[in-house]
Amino acid sequence: MRHLAIFNPEAVETIFSGAKKIEGRFSQIKIAPYAKVSAGDVVLIKLPGEKIVGQFLVDRVIYFDHPTLQELADLKKKYGRSMALPKTFWLDKEKVNFVTLMFIKSVTKFIIAPQIPKRDLRPWVVLE
Repeated sequence: MRHLAIFNPEAVETIFSGAKKIEGRFSQIKIAPYAKVSAGDVVLIKLPGEKIVGQFLVDRVIYFDHPTLQELADLKKKYGRSMALPKTFWLDKEKVNFVTLMFIKSVTKFIIAPQIPKRDLRPWVVLE
């Protein structure tokens, strides 16, 4: 399956440099990629309002449904460094209900971007 995901410029840079080994998506409602992404899926990397700049393969996925504060603390301790997130990120995530952790492998930077139209505000779109 293929997915189109919006990433901020700092996240894109850390994915391409190899510093970010896990992409985490946190939400209060059950939205993609929660329960929609699987090992072997391709995630297209798109900057907000710009074109698709690359892709990565998902090596494996871990889901959390209504994690406790202790589980979130454990997640931060175990995977925080590999997620390469700013320190302030975790301050906003105390009331999260759904967590998707995708382990990144085989990152590819595009020279010519594929043309996939996207005109809405969703940060994650399942393409096929």
